[in-house]
Amino acid sequence: MHTTPARTEKRSIMRPVNRFLERWVPSALTFAIVLTLVVAVLAMTLTRTNPVDVVKGWGDGLAGLLAFMTQMSLILLLGYMLANTRPVRRLLRGLARVPHNAATAYVFVFVVAAVASLITWGLGLIVGTLLAREIAVQARERGMRVHFPLLVAAGYSGFVVWHMGYSGSGPLTAATPDSFLAESLGGEVVPVSQTIFSSWNMLAALGVIVVCALLFLLIRPRSGDPVYELPVHVGAEVDDEADDEVVTPADRIDASRVLTLVLGLCLVAYLVVHFAQGGTLTLDIVNWSFLALILLLVRSPFELIHLTKRAASNVGEILLQFPLYAGILGIMSTSGLITLFSNAFVSIATPVTFGVLALLSAGIVNFFVPSGGGQFAVQGPIMLDAANQLGVDPSIAIMAVAYGDQWTNMIQPFWALPVLAIAGLKMRDILGYTFVTLLGSGVVMAAALLLVSL
Repeated sequence: MHTTPARTEKRSIMRPVNRFLERWVPSALTFAIVLTLVVAVLAMTLTRTNPVDVVKGWGDGLAGLLAFMTQMSLILLLGYMLANTRPVRRLLRGLARVPHNAATAYVFVFVVAAVASLITWGLGLIVGTLLAREIAVQARERGMRVHFPLLVAAGYSGFVVWHMGYSGSGPLTAATPDSFLAESLGGEVVPVSQTIFSSWNMLAALGVIVVCALLFLLIRPRSGDPVYELPVHVGAEVDDEADDEVVTPADRIDASRVLTLVLGLCLVAYLVVHFAQGGTLTLDIVNWSFLALILLLVRSPFELIHLTKRAASNVGEILLQFPLYAGILGIMSTSGLITLFSNAFVSIATPVTFGVLALLSAGIVNFFVPSGGGQFAVQGPIMLDAANQLGVDPSIAIMAVAYGDQWTNMIQPFWALPVLAIAGLKMRDILGYTFVTLLGSGVVMAAALLLVSL
């Protein structure tokens, strides 16, 4: 017998939290609208901004992140497409057979999602959810009772390390010549060897994964507790590629692997030349890397078109909300609200505590503007200038803002939209569990920044 998420966990330690969230957490779109109004009120209350300036800052800000929106949307689109190529799907089905009990299933989904997020955040978001569904389906067939919301929360929680990895927009921006951070860096760049691939950041990522995995073991439903299993009518994602009719010579071209293979090899050649000539890792290069992989893995333009159509349906709601958050960023930047928040922490910082306070500041800002690149555009220069005044290594400032950005994503519903769409759940179904991830990961990241600053 299958229960609903609202009726589970009667004896669980998560019961009070989940009941509160079920009653009071609205939809992600409503959250964004309410947040816009809250920021507007804060701007008029805490700064000398009048209502006309707030409206103008909001309206001007709506289109302020269009270029970045395109890059971020491509990462999510391509991540979804890559996760749904046949070879990757076969890999996921194989991985879903690994866990032999519910406890290891939660940990396994989290670890796989975290590793995928370190490769690219778009891939991590989708892989974690698809793996959660696949494990839930196989568990049902094997008679293994798993709590589906916790599986999905574990998959989304892997996202908490994305900014420590290959697609971290903040560190990649700092490594890009002539970026918007160049002036604050004195015209120099901070290579990813000092940020993403520094030993202390990689150890911090490992620490977050270990601690959060242990927390999932702690909060899992115990034997005899009711669980919400995947409904019987819901199956795993299937390879539902359309069988396009091949009749004309044009159809035969569209069904051929030659064109996608040639284009994929061309992209690989470009990437090789790019890095051979001293090119750096940027958001665009991350996107072209995964597009190259997709082109090499698909069997025809028909399949590529089909994957694109499926991926687009999961990007739509995010595209709608991006301008809203860009508008919030417009209010916060024109009113000076971001500077106010940042300076409040920086003013009490020392060279040792700067990293931790910058993490807290970035975490608060990310709650209002859940966009790594957008946040770095405004808060990055402030933190880098403060770090320079205190004599703090710029790599610490960069990673502190990056950590704060990924940290509060665990309680900000924006990036959970594609996850929830695939899983058929609501944010309140997983928020209690992701809040635990917020606590555990925050302790590890703060400790890492404190230790590296000693």
